[in-house]
Amino acid sequence: MKRLTALFLTACMLFALIGCAANTPKLAEEPAPVAETPTEAPAEPDPEPEPEPEPALPETFTFTDSVGRTVELPTDIERVAVSGPLAQIVVFALCPDKLVGIAQKWDKTAEKYLATEYYHLPALGQLYGGKGELNLETLLASGAQVVIDVGEPKGSIAEDLDALSEQTGIPFVHITATIGIMGDAYRKLGELLHMPDEAEALAAYCDGTYAKIAKLAERVEKVDLLYITGDKGLNVIARGSYHAEIIDLLSNNLAVVDNPSSKGTGNEVDMEQIMLWNPDVILFAPGSVYAAVGSDPMWSEIAAIKTGAYYEVPFGPYNWMGFPPSVQRLLGMLWMAKLLYPEAADYELYTEVAEYFKLFYHCDLSESDYHELTLHSIG
Repeated sequence: MKRLTALFLTACMLFALIGCAANTPKLAEEPAPVAETPTEAPAEPDPEPEPEPEPALPETFTFTDSVGRTVELPTDIERVAVSGPLAQIVVFALCPDKLVGIAQKWDKTAEKYLATEYYHLPALGQLYGGKGELNLETLLASGAQVVIDVGEPKGSIAEDLDALSEQTGIPFVHITATIGIMGDAYRKLGELLHMPDEAEALAAYCDGTYAKIAKLAERVEKVDLLYITGDKGLNVIARGSYHAEIIDLLSNNLAVVDNPSSKGTGNEVDMEQIMLWNPDVILFAPGSVYAAVGSDPMWSEIAAIKTGAYYEVPFGPYNWMGFPPSVQRLLGMLWMAKLLYPEAADYELYTEVAEYFKLFYHCDLSESDYHELTLHSIG
């Protein structure tokens, strides 16, 4: 009996447990985790290609000068010497900071216009003309990488420069320059010194100024004129000479002689010949007899002196008409055209002169300095 009772109780308990289990709420199943789609990293930009290094310039290059000589030169030219005063004026305008010296000390008047470091450049002497000679010892000590000769080529120029190049180990080159082709001379210098833009600015000025005055010269009736030099006033710049280029362009140069001198002192004549020529206008070189002729009875018989049509050529820092016959003759052209043909020369001379001083002497010219320069030169 007891055994039956125990079995019955056990069955009841089991039944109760089954019922409870059936009534117990099931827990919500957690959703299976969704696999995250991996986010793609932003694409890395392609690396910039490394710039290719510029090819190294050769250490030297070949240059053909104006007389056909092929010369080997350093590619990077930073130290330049010049062969004479004419070259000095031309090259100074383009690259004053490259000059290791000058051919001839500047005139005292230049101190007012040139920067101190340029005014005190050492003098190396000159190859042709003048009283000095090229000082080879000083030249070698200067470290010059090239010596530049500018102007009218002498007959022996190629042989002379070849010999000097061999003797010194420094390349010498020649650039031909007359007043009519000064622009081309600057372009050639720009090629030589790898300064094409700077050279073109000067070349364009030269071309433009020459063309302007040459055009004026074609449409005016030219005056009868003499250019007189020397401390006695008995030398003339003869028609057809290198020094007479702008005189012949802008006037009827009466000084016709058998053998025109190539020197800046001109041809010596006598007073009788000057009186026979009897010019309407006389231009006196600086340092000649301009100040004395007005009170000299002999000179007073000449037409130009009678009418007061005589003038002293402006000087500073060089003679504007040449001597040396370099690029500053553009100033002489501008002055001479304005003096002789003021109605045809429709420009303001001070403005023109100031532009020249800025370009070629690297300085600002004041009006007072301009008036001082032209004190005895304006009609």
